[in-house]
Amino acid sequence: MRWLVGWSSPAARISGMAGRAVLPLAAQPLWQGTDPLWAVGAWRPDEIRLVEADSGRSRHPGNDPNSRFGQARSSSRTASTPTRLAVLGACRATDDELRIGLYAGRGGALRHLSMWPGSYTAVLQIGHRITVVGDLAGARPVFHTRWAGGTAYATAALPLADLVEAGLDVTHLAARLACPDSPEALGDGTPYQDVRRLPPGHALVLREGAADITGYEPRASLAVGGTRTPVDPGQAVTGVRDALVEAVRARLDGPRHVPDPDDPPAAGVGADLSGGSASATLALLAAGLPGMPGTPLGHGTEAGQRLVAVTFNDLATGGEPARDAELDRARRMAADPRLRHVVVPGGAGTLPYADLLDGGPLTDEPAAILVSAERHRRRLAAGGADHLVGLGARHVLDAHPARLADLLLDRNRRHLFGPATALARAEPPSARAAFVPLTVYRAARRLARTPYRQGVEDAASRLLAGRFDDTGAGGLAASLAALTWVRPGPAARWLTGEALAEVSLRLQDAAARPGGAVRPGERRARAALARAAADARVFEQAVEVRGQRLHLPYLDNQVVRACQALPETLRVRPGARANVLRQVLAASGVRDLPPGWGAPSASATAAALRTGLRAGADAVLDVLSAPLLADAGLVDAAVLRKAVRSAAAGAPVPLDGLSDLIATEVWLRRLLLRRGSCWTGADAPRQRAVAAGVPRVLPLPG
Repeated sequence: MRWLVGWSSPAARISGMAGRAVLPLAAQPLWQGTDPLWAVGAWRPDEIRLVEADSGRSRHPGNDPNSRFGQARSSSRTASTPTRLAVLGACRATDDELRIGLYAGRGGALRHLSMWPGSYTAVLQIGHRITVVGDLAGARPVFHTRWAGGTAYATAALPLADLVEAGLDVTHLAARLACPDSPEALGDGTPYQDVRRLPPGHALVLREGAADITGYEPRASLAVGGTRTPVDPGQAVTGVRDALVEAVRARLDGPRHVPDPDDPPAAGVGADLSGGSASATLALLAAGLPGMPGTPLGHGTEAGQRLVAVTFNDLATGGEPARDAELDRARRMAADPRLRHVVVPGGAGTLPYADLLDGGPLTDEPAAILVSAERHRRRLAAGGADHLVGLGARHVLDAHPARLADLLLDRNRRHLFGPATALARAEPPSARAAFVPLTVYRAARRLARTPYRQGVEDAASRLLAGRFDDTGAGGLAASLAALTWVRPGPAARWLTGEALAEVSLRLQDAAARPGGAVRPGERRARAALARAAADARVFEQAVEVRGQRLHLPYLDNQVVRACQALPETLRVRPGARANVLRQVLAASGVRDLPPGWGAPSASATAAALRTGLRAGADAVLDVLSAPLLADAGLVDAAVLRKAVRSAAAGAPVPLDGLSDLIATEVWLRRLLLRRGSCWTGADAPRQRAVAAGVPRVLPLPG
């Protein structure tokens, strides 16, 4: 795992400590002095770039012969009043653009530092003022905590928890299970006490150790009842196309990584050709860009090589017609000579819930991906050293159901007919199907007329009373449940009354705080995107393959901005995501798509979860024989085990809710059994995060 860490501490500066008595393990300094910054982990040379005001040029520290990452050499002027910018990640900015960004950031234009194509973290130092710029989605998170009279920050939460010897925040875990995509319940917290998360679209500004959080992205949202400027759909789709192409180029430009012979992934670039239209779009774009893998043009080391297109063929979950149709579409696209098709067969060893206790990487926080990490790792190991995945596309391109209420606020009632009719067609034929459009319209109108404060208070009351009667299966039930200000998560029904009461109090406090009028659709869509980006970050940590970089272009700042510019009337149309991506590919010269490409199909995730739970029920029950979740007061162990048995027997149980609970249990066990710390030095913390004072049934190592 790779991360950045630094701090601003007047106390350390006065005492002369300044980062010498406490050091992160396996780290190399990007700059030292009174406000140090380190890069931890196996960063590639082209992923770290520094620019300093005195030199007027950009540097790639990884090419510095005097240091692995090149410790910043500062002149006397820089040592007294340093002005410098570090950009870490996949960034397509030129040296001149980085230099312009340095001066723009010094003048306060922080948004300028988020405008370059790619996915990266920018850290700006102006004297003793440190500014860390987060991204719009939250896929590259920034965490911070009070320490040594100042503030420490990092792009990973666990190191900061170790630094301050933080305990486990059980209430945050309860909120994450009860309302996973509601900022009213989660706030800026993390699973660790006193470690905070920077909200998406904000920057962390440290002045003499004091932290200030400021937003850099102007809100396009209008107050309830306002009018919106019309947006041309064609121009908006062109913006999405340009942003996606630049995002893919940002991963392919520059020196590419040549992996170690012992590394599992092959050299070059790969992408998923199965899993949906979003990942297939990235594969076709990457293969067809001039001078990139898959083309005979260009002068780069990768030009002319075929792009590795990976299809995961799950042989263990049944569903042969859908699986065979997807495999046939992938083979038709891979017939292009620019692609090298690799089919990865699935099996019993790749089912969810397999080998839960056989170890695995410790992620910053729990997520459902932990129960199926090996399944994804098997697929990604067959990809390239740089691998493109389509995570996040649904949340940036599709319309959240709550946007139907925004259409009513904008007096665009006629645009509700399309999605309401599509939901009616998806329902089983019955006498009630004819009333689906009216039911959807009433739910959207009710949300549009419900004030924000009342909506949050209603959700708090429902949690307190334990009412979860609107979380049924099917597209209609999910859409109706999403047409609320705050929606309980699928795991909420299994939480104890005490845990739900704690989350209810959080919601009541959030409702009491003053706030301006907001549009429900935009607020819910931003919250869902932030949750998806946080889960995507856990996905990267959980399925990490040595020597491989996963890239999520749909969560890049420029792609998120371009997708947010799409008019709501376009986004709420049935099949909007596939239509937009089809236009993106057509504008890029890819028009011969196989039949059925982009057509809505039943997700294989539920089938895989049910099959895996049925096959691994005994192992799951062993994990839940004495669950830490029960010791923490979050669940009743007997009730949870009963739900697992019912789900394994085929009962209609929310499988995603069970996945959240089991993944949280697995994460807690890995957290409490971890050895060592992230820090060294004379003043390093003496105990790990959550090493004491947490209910547990597992013995801790010494």
